[in-house]
Parts: sequence; structure tokens; C-alpha cells
Amino acid sequence: MVDHAANIKKYDAKADDAVIASMLKTYRLVLSKPDSALVSFTDAAEVERVRNNFVKKKLGVTDSNEEIDAAIAKVGEQLKGDRRKDRLVVYYLLAKHYKKLDVFA
Repeated sequence: MVDHAANIKKYDAKADDAVIASMLKTYRLVLSKPDSALVSFTDAAEVERVRNNFVKKKLGVTDSNEEIDAAIAKVGEQLKGDRRKDRLVVYYLLAKHYKKLDVFA
């Protein structure tokens, strides 16, 4: 079993447990499947899914695709040392980047 909260807190020690719990509830099904629980930053289709389905739809960000892709790449760089790019960590860091953690509060 993956400890998503611990994974998030490696990157944000002050991460809000209530926000993490809300994100876990929202993405429980996605996280339960090995193929969808991780993000591949080298797969263009995956980056597009994160951009369109999470950043644009869920967070409501209206930046250009290039700006969003740059933010996604920045998160990818943060996670470079991890073999497993946990989807919940990626989503949390993107929501934090855009100051949209309140979406999950």
C-alpha cells in the first residue's frame, strides 16, 4: 500500500492533511490501478491528460498550454529522484503551484 500522504510530505512538510484526505477520496479509483496511479512525464499523451483533465478542468487554470506544460515539467523536475511519480503527489504539487489547494478543502 502506498502512503500518499508521506510521499506528498517529502515535498511539502506542511501539507494539509485534510486536503490530502480530500484528494485521496476524489482520486481513490485512479490511484487503485497501477497504470493510472503514476504519471509518466516522458509520455506526451499523459502530460496532455494532466494538463487538460486536472489543471484546466479540475483547477480551472486558463493559462496557455505552454505555460501549463512548463509548470508540469517543473513538477517533473522536483520528482526527478523518485522512480515512482505518484499521481497524487503530482496533482498536489500542481495545485500548490497554482495556489488552488482550496479546490480540495
